[in-house]
Formats: sequence, structure tokens, C-alpha cells
Amino acid sequence: MLNHANARGLCGLCMAVGLVTFLTACQQQANEYVAPPPPPVTVAVPIQREVTDYLEYTGTTRAAQTVEIRARVSGFLQSMHFEPGATVSEGDLLFVIDPRPYQARVTAAEAEVANSKALLAKAESDYQRKALAIKKGAVTEADMVASRAERDAADAGVRAAEASLLQAQLDLAYTQVTAPISGRLGRNRVDVGNLVGQSDPTLLTSITQYDPIYAYFNMNERDLLRMLAIHRARVAQGDVSVDKPLRESKIPLYLGDASEQGYPHQGWMDFAESSVDPTTGTIELRAVFDNVGQPPMLYPGLFVRLRLPVADRESALLVSERAVGADPAGRYLLVVGADDVVEQRPVEPGQLHDGLRVILKGLDPGERVVVNGLQRARPGAKVAPTEAPMPGSEDVAATATAEQS
Repeated sequence: MLNHANARGLCGLCMAVGLVTFLTACQQQANEYVAPPPPPVTVAVPIQREVTDYLEYTGTTRAAQTVEIRARVSGFLQSMHFEPGATVSEGDLLFVIDPRPYQARVTAAEAEVANSKALLAKAESDYQRKALAIKKGAVTEADMVASRAERDAADAGVRAAEASLLQAQLDLAYTQVTAPISGRLGRNRVDVGNLVGQSDPTLLTSITQYDPIYAYFNMNERDLLRMLAIHRARVAQGDVSVDKPLRESKIPLYLGDASEQGYPHQGWMDFAESSVDPTTGTIELRAVFDNVGQPPMLYPGLFVRLRLPVADRESALLVSERAVGADPAGRYLLVVGADDVVEQRPVEPGQLHDGLRVILKGLDPGERVVVNGLQRARPGAKVAPTEAPMPGSEDVAATATAEQS
């Protein structure tokens, strides 16, 4: 049997051996490298659909016609025949300037015409009588010349009197101030009873025609050259005539104001300036839009957004805008290959459609694009991809359905 001291020694020896074994195992385990699992990311394949490329601009609206109504004759404003802000038709009576002085001038001019015609009749009779008498030698050639001059002077007097009568009739007509166009009236600038047109044509009111309405905007030189190339191609294909005016080419344009989503108003290109402004490098263009309704949908002077379609892409690839990265070398996508290795792919982005970016070059259909977890995906490293629909694909489908319906 072991005594007590020997037992204690044996126990200590066993504990020392166990401790050495434990420390040796820990050291071996600490020296082994265990690779971390691949980081999880979400990938999606690009959406493939037909899209239209647009050029986008900002512009301002202007009325198709705006006319200032001014007094064309002087006199006291006798009456007003409209409510400020009302809609009127061409020819409607707006104001009456006291017509009595002008009626008196017309009467006097009519009397002057009658008197001139009577003098002409007498001069013509004298001339004809002397024309017969000269054949008999009863009058001299000088008398004949004088009689002819009196007749011609009387004829000129008739024409002058008739011109004075016409001017008096015009002045009388100008006392009835009517609407030259159809549209919406502004406020009256002069009250009834005031003297108008005394020193200059007094502004009485204004009329604005809202339907149609114009939108003016400026196109830069690069876009202009692109549009000219498209136009030449259409001419070569026989779609449009080279001599056809711009408004007859029916180039569509879409408009939205600051309170509207998208571009709900469709119009047509109407006019382009004849040259590019060398100081700005732009050319001014105009589009025309229907603007029916009371009140009208669009008012002159509004800031508006404009979108001009320029090309159709049948099988465009679209990805979420947040999947597109940028560095000093340009724009790129993170693409996950068949072995789940991330590749940084340089791409050429196109326009934005419903929150999705068109990719013109650098991406093929069916490739997996990282759309979530971009900060965990490193080029050349493996990832644990989870496939999901491209973010925003529901909006694109809804837009496509709306365009087809």
C-alpha cells in the first residue's frame, strides 16, 4: 500500500502531465487557420424589356396669343360690357367710347361727299358742253384746257371727300371696342367715365388665349446634332419629307408641371429657331399642347419639365440604380460568376427608367448582379448569393402594362 505522502506525489504528477497535454493541444489548435464563411449577398438578373430613350429639358409655358386692348380713338369711356376674368369670343363687345363726336364727323363727311359729287357733275357738264362747242369753233383751246382741269379737280375732290368719310366711319367704328381673339380677359385698366386715347392709345384690358399653349425650351448642340442625325435617317427611309415644316412632322413631346408626377401632357414639336446661339451653344425650340378646360390645365409662365423621345431599344437590360457603383475609372457593377466569385464589371450606363438604369455595354442577359450587400462583396472573393427579383421590377411591369393598355 502507498503511504499518504506517496499518494500525494502521484496525484501531483498526474496533474502536471494533464496540464502539459492540455497546453500542447491548445497551442496546436491556435496555430490552425479556419477560413470565415463567404458573406451573404442578394443577387438579381437584369430585367430585359423594350424601352424608349428620352432627352429631358426644362422650359416655360407661354400663351398662344396675348393681345393688349387699347383705345384707338380719344373720348370718354361710356360703358363696359364684360366682367374681369371672363371668357369672351372673337367679336364680343368690350367697351364703348362716346360715339357722338364721331357720328357728327361722319355726317359732315357725308355732306362733303355729296357737295363734291355735285361740283363734279357741274364740271363734267361744262366740259362736255365745251367739247361740243370747240368743234364749231365757239370756244378756244385754252377754254377747253381750263374746263378739263376743273373737271379733274372736282373728281379729285370727290375722292378726297370719300377718303375723309371712310376715315370718319373707321373712327366711329373704333368707338365700339371688340375682342380681336377668343380668350380670357384680364381686369379693366380704366374705369367708365375716364378720358382715354387723348395723348396715346390707352391700355383698356388684355386677352389671353390659353388653348393651345406653347412650351419653350433650349436644346444643347450635342442633342441637336443627335436629333438632326435621326431626322436625316427618317428622311432617308421615307418616313418624313425634307420639305415638310416641323409642325407637320408630328414629333411627340411630353410635359409635366411642378405639381405632377411624370409627364401627363402630350404635345408636338412646333417650331425651332433658325440658328444656334453662339453665346450659349443652344437653340430655342417650341412645342404646342392642347389646353382645354375651365380653368385651363396649364397657365402661361409656368416652369415645366419636358421629355422628348429619340430612340426605341427592343431588348434593353435594366438593373437597380443602387447596384451601379462609381470609381475614378467610371461606372461598374458587381457580378457574381458561376463559382460565386465577385467580379467588378465596367459598364456603360444609359438612361433611368422607373428607378432602373439601362446598361448599354458590359452586361449580358442572365448574369447575376449584386443588388444588396454591396459593402460585403469584394472583387475576387467568394460570396454566398441569394437570388431575388430585381428591385423595382414591379414598377417596370406596371409601367409596361399601362403603356400597352
